[in-house]
Amino acid sequence: MEDDIEWRKTHCGRMDHGGCALLAGVRDNVIVKIKGDPCGFLNRGYVCPKGLASPGRLNHPDRLKHPLRRTGGRGEGKWERISWDAAIETIRENFQRIKEAYGARGVAFCQGMPKGIEHFVLIRLANIFGSPNVVSVQDVCHAPREVTGLHTCGFYPVADFHLKSSLALVWGSNVTSTNEEGEICSLLLDQLRSGTRMIVVDPRRTELAKRADLWLQLRPGTDAALALGFLNVIIEEGLFDEGFVAAWTHGFEDLARHVKGYPPEKVAEITWVPSDLIREAARLYARSRSAAIQWGNAIEQHTSAFDTARSLICLMAVCGNLDVPGGNIQANEPNILPLGKFVRADLLPNKWKEMLHTSHHTIPKLMTVPPAFLRKAMLEGFPYPIKGAYVQCSNPVMAYADSRTTVDAIHQLDFMAVADIFMTPTASLADVVLPVATQFEFNDIGHYGLGHGYILARPKVVEPPEACWSDIRILNALGRAMTPKEYWADDPDELLSALLRPSGLSYRQFAEQGHLKGEERFKKYESGGFKTPTGKVELSLSTAEKFGLKALPGFTALPADDPDYPLVLISAKDPFYMHSSYRWVKSLRKRSPDPVVEIHPETASDLSIHEGEQVAIETRQGAITQVARLTEEVHPNVVNAAYGWWFPEADITAEDTWTRSNFNILTSASELGREFGTPKLKGIPCRIRPAD
Repeated sequence: MEDDIEWRKTHCGRMDHGGCALLAGVRDNVIVKIKGDPCGFLNRGYVCPKGLASPGRLNHPDRLKHPLRRTGGRGEGKWERISWDAAIETIRENFQRIKEAYGARGVAFCQGMPKGIEHFVLIRLANIFGSPNVVSVQDVCHAPREVTGLHTCGFYPVADFHLKSSLALVWGSNVTSTNEEGEICSLLLDQLRSGTRMIVVDPRRTELAKRADLWLQLRPGTDAALALGFLNVIIEEGLFDEGFVAAWTHGFEDLARHVKGYPPEKVAEITWVPSDLIREAARLYARSRSAAIQWGNAIEQHTSAFDTARSLICLMAVCGNLDVPGGNIQANEPNILPLGKFVRADLLPNKWKEMLHTSHHTIPKLMTVPPAFLRKAMLEGFPYPIKGAYVQCSNPVMAYADSRTTVDAIHQLDFMAVADIFMTPTASLADVVLPVATQFEFNDIGHYGLGHGYILARPKVVEPPEACWSDIRILNALGRAMTPKEYWADDPDELLSALLRPSGLSYRQFAEQGHLKGEERFKKYESGGFKTPTGKVELSLSTAEKFGLKALPGFTALPADDPDYPLVLISAKDPFYMHSSYRWVKSLRKRSPDPVVEIHPETASDLSIHEGEQVAIETRQGAITQVARLTEEVHPNVVNAAYGWWFPEADITAEDTWTRSNFNILTSASELGREFGTPKLKGIPCRIRPAD
């Protein structure tokens, strides 16, 4: 019976970057049904399996419902229940003690991927407290594309699927599975139905690859070489946009000479993509006006992230696809409070001089600390010690490369507080654990600060358990306790109102409207140039010498063959989970019960591996076990392991809970890309065998 159900509108969040408009059916403060809103700005009625299952987060019997304080050794699982006043005071007291001994910079404020405005409230808290160190996984997700865009063309070039594209070049992106950064798959699928052609570049034959006009199955980690091969063909054959190149690019002749070193025959040897297919794909992209490159964060999970992003932006530019309808655009933000004002950047004007990664000479404009540099400060005190950490919306034990080093680093902290829904491997090592409200239980705004030119309303649908607070409320309370109260609100929802105030909308009015989008304006460079030192797209960076960067994108040689580890390891996100989250949601776990590693049947036969059996995956860094799935969707030389796996049904204090199948046992942070501190998460030499 649905007669007694009240349908409430909101937007999905925290299952991925979100963006799907939802109708939540509520009865007696319980969500009994979820369905897609056919009027949704991004999804038009579509909703993924995670979104449909998302109410399962709210009523799990093991959900955290009270603040906890550690009573035993770190990680022993001994806790006492405390009040919120006691929790806030414990955190205040410990962070103040660390601040007095080491300075405010001795406390790090840590977040996973931004999930709402809580990320920016966290930055606000850090700025007001005086710490420059907001730590995030943006080194492997978003920052290489955005920051490289700022240096190359002055903006973050996002794919415009709201207007017609002749061609979509989907590069390292799997939007039918992950819906990354609001690029909901329904927009791309609508384009395909209306005649848009598609090229897919991916080591795996994804669902999109099966629908593509051309599928380029490249060797993992060789994206930069392939993009340079495209540029070779386009420039050598005169397929570039001569007018745009002449008027609006800097360093074209340098780039043209440089890419002569990447002919398709040479690139084919590097990438495993046949030379004739490279030529065909490059010609198709160049001749399709306008064309959009939908680039995923897979290209950012390698030490060559900067070169790859640079190469792809050069490709957009020489073909005239920057800031044109249906191309890669500079999205115009709606009339809302600018990010710098919201986070109170004015209170920490020399922040960039003090951030941990400044001492590692990363690229300018990188505004969150890469995890590898956080751990170095925790373990070695370089460039200065980090002794306290606040962690929200993140599970660093599972998410950071080299999980064992992460655990070792946490043990060196004087104090750590974690806010989460569930007791995770990271939360189990904390001194204080805070129970958070889930999405649907508080008012929020989606997509603020992500560069896509719109924000989405996420009004509260049901009330949370009495002692569960939203991240925004927690941060506001910590701000009032740890910093001058004048910077904080009596009601946390006032922070949402402040963000919206320039628009003239109240939060209620915004929620009724559903979304707020910036004005559609294109080719803005024609009136003001590009926001770079030359005023043009910098195919050759004019600031290269100043910042110690390479002027032109290149390709670093492949690692030497390792006969002991002859296969190439990658990972892919599970469509039923978000990173390490929600394996405790019963309906999702039923859909994806085990960590699965994809192996080509020929490879499996050679190694006596059978479908469904446990296999050991080994790298120079470590070994894990996962369940074999034999499929021709991967190359015979490639192994695709499951990412983010731990076992919430097991004993949280047992090491095996988070080591057994955890992909980041296999990764290392010993080799990093200099520009972003990016470790190698793709293209790792490995071997597999039947498990003992």
